Amino acid sequence: MNQHAVVSKFSHVKPGDTDFKGGGLRDFFLYRDLGIADATGGQVICHLVKANPDLPPEQGTGWHKHLCDFQIVIMTKGWARFMYEDKETLVEAGDVIHQRPGITHYLFDYSKDMEYLEIVSPADFKTVDVPPATETVPPVTPWK
Repeated sequence: MNQHAVVSKFSHVKPGDTDFKGGGLRDFFLYRDLGIADATGGQVICHLVKANPDLPPEQGTGWHKHLCDFQIVIMTKGWARFMYEDKETLVEAGDVIHQRPGITHYLFDYSKDMEYLEIVSPADFKTVDVPPATETVPPVTPWK
């Protein structure tokens, strides 16, 4: 049962209303705010994330987990390769991933056109670096 206050603010963000910007969690990604954190009083964040064409994958995100109650990733363009604990997972356009709270993961490779929608609760979730779940991570695919 949702223990949070009821939020009744309407929000409608069109593609031209907000731009992709750097300065988010990862320098090699660009983020586009979709107004949901404001509309829900911080209960949920929903943003588009895409590969920064000027910064190809080299090190990836590193091993981490998110301190949150809920998180889904909907791949809208391209692909990304993740390690979820010790399992490699290819996520392609159209795929939906529920990242259970606290799952150890590592986004280590992605296409130049990668873009995904991320929905997380709460909006001010935290990211914590963690020890590797496995020492074996496949190599990155060079951008052409």
